[in-house]
Amino acid sequence: MLRGMFKKTTYINITSEVKKEMDTTGSDRENVEIPEGLWTKCPKCGHAVYTKDLEDDLLVCSHCGHNLRMGAPMRLKMILDEGSFKAWDEAIETGNPLDFPGYPEKIQKAQEATGLKEAVITGQGTIGGIPVAFGVMDASFFMGSMGHVVGEKITRMVERATRDKLPVVMYCCSGGARMQEGMFSLMQMAKTSAAVKRHGDAGLPYFSVLTDPTTGGVTASFAMLGDIILAEPGALVGFAGPRVIEQTIGQKLPKGFQRAEFLLEHGLIDAIVERKDQKQVLEKLLRWHMKTPEAVTGGRA
Repeated sequence: MLRGMFKKTTYINITSEVKKEMDTTGSDRENVEIPEGLWTKCPKCGHAVYTKDLEDDLLVCSHCGHNLRMGAPMRLKMILDEGSFKAWDEAIETGNPLDFPGYPEKIQKAQEATGLKEAVITGQGTIGGIPVAFGVMDASFFMGSMGHVVGEKITRMVERATRDKLPVVMYCCSGGARMQEGMFSLMQMAKTSAAVKRHGDAGLPYFSVLTDPTTGGVTASFAMLGDIILAEPGALVGFAGPRVIEQTIGQKLPKGFQRAEFLLEHGLIDAIVERKDQKQVLEKLLRWHMKTPEAVTGGRA
């Protein structure tokens, strides 16, 4: 009769600082019963952070500054002007070109778990009133891997932006090509790259933002082709992962290898931008490169 009336609870071992905040001073209980989802443990420093505060801080840990992974819907809300986004190509369905066993079931499970149809959302919106074609990948859907639908949606977005004379902003986050689709996945590297080249030939800017992680075939194609390449602090960016490289070459890699700071130091990206500043930075870049009248004065459209 009472089933379902109360939130599920979980037990976590919390720090003394959090204990004090929860007013448990003097208690000898090490495990405190709290509602599930009320606190989030930072994967880097291990501190428990109040989830509402974490969301208000754009999923940046207040203790160590670590950028937790952010889903596509939250990215859209963070960067685009409120109510400006219109999705493109939502009706494209993911197939199973190689008849890979269990693949359709895994796609369905990912869709149900995330509320997304695929690992990328594309469409048009505005940033500071400036129209842009906008794409954002989501690591929670198959680790943001690039299959034929992801490649097709990104290609269509860039081609439509070329036709409509729109700049492109692409938020990249991927574990690489999708193994269940074999060559159908790998060919998306060439297809997306060709679309970006035609967009550039038309004199239109393409801004790429690298988030954690950006790896594999996505890194080897459209992610690193931006006219200006930005990255989030601490983002892992590379082709093969550090552990794979170490096992292959039998050597220890430099500290921070393949992190955004390492890439900036070696000239592979243009800047590292905090989440709270990204919309403002993108708006400035758009004004400068689209030669809007407001670019000189810095005013809004």
